[in-house]
Amino acid sequence: MLNRLIILSLRQRVLVVVITAMVALYGLIAIPKMDVDVLPDLNRPVVTIMTEAHGMAPEETEALVSLPIETVMNGATGVQRVRSASSAGFSIVFVEFDWSMDIYRARQIVNEKLQLAQAQLPLGSVASLTPISSIMGEIMLISVSSKSGKTAPIEVRSLADFVVRPRLLAIPGVSQVVPIGGGSKQYQVLTDPARLKQFNVTLDELVEAARKSNLNAGGGFFQEPQREAVIRIQGRVRNLEDIKKTVIRAESGVPITIGQVADVEFAKGLPRGDASVDGEPAVILSVQKQPDSNTIVLTKEVERALNEIEATLPADIQVNRNLFRQETFISTSISNVVKALVEAGFIVLVVILAFLMNVRATIISLVSIPVSFILTLLLLNRFGININTMTLGGL
Repeated sequence: MLNRLIILSLRQRVLVVVITAMVALYGLIAIPKMDVDVLPDLNRPVVTIMTEAHGMAPEETEALVSLPIETVMNGATGVQRVRSASSAGFSIVFVEFDWSMDIYRARQIVNEKLQLAQAQLPLGSVASLTPISSIMGEIMLISVSSKSGKTAPIEVRSLADFVVRPRLLAIPGVSQVVPIGGGSKQYQVLTDPARLKQFNVTLDELVEAARKSNLNAGGGFFQEPQREAVIRIQGRVRNLEDIKKTVIRAESGVPITIGQVADVEFAKGLPRGDASVDGEPAVILSVQKQPDSNTIVLTKEVERALNEIEATLPADIQVNRNLFRQETFISTSISNVVKALVEAGFIVLVVILAFLMNVRATIISLVSIPVSFILTLLLLNRFGININTMTLGGL
């Protein structure tokens, strides 16, 4: 069989050269479009459920949040294992499926089961699925900080939350952008028992008034012969004074407001960790990608978006996108393969010329090495295998 193939190739030399050239040309077009990652996805399909349980200790979070979710997930179709981690006010449940399960079908199954568990969770606890992310999904770490230190960390975090993060999430292929440090800005209503007792106001009344101070409501429609108008009752908070003027209740016709029994101010919540760069306060954004996304291409898109964002930020704010870049490691691996290919070609050239003293044999050997690489990568692409350190190491 092999002899016949060799004889056929020798007889149809022009055809073989044309086919080789076409394969090489197609490979040069298709291979740059292949997905690139650090490692192959060696993990089973996993769906992660995150639930906030404000004010609960780890034991309560596990008993009242994690356990009900785990119970309903154990009976789901295709589930192999269910794990959980509970901390103060926070629960994470990992639902692992069989290798053959499609991740989108797995998420649908978990979402349906989660509706059953939601009714058993404490009031105010809402479970949600985290976005789909690759096993090595963290492609970049970006820091946002103040150049002079005059901009408060809480203001830097607000810029990261409401300017930088939404723009990066709009990039196709970005799964999640997680901000760390700085402290999220909050409206805080601070009181003490003495002030509440002075006005005979309970803490529950104060909390209920603060909760209802930031609501819009509909008032139906106003009908006229020629038109219909929508009635809106606008109660959204625009500043701190709006909260301070909120009425808790009236005593003998005299209103008692939140501002009389509590101080209202902007402040950051209780910190659970922080972030810094070179010993200075900063906000770090972890950019995570979706599976089957090209890390190198996605990194360039993030870079382009950051350049657009920097033009709109205050002069005192600086963005550092070089804390960690997965793309650098991948590019180094690819360059090492290219270097090895060039070195191998040079060695083949020297050895064949030295031993065979035949130019045609040398050219055939030099052509066969890159063509074999191209054929291998095209086969990997055909079977849905991306370029990573393991495939590059094999080559």
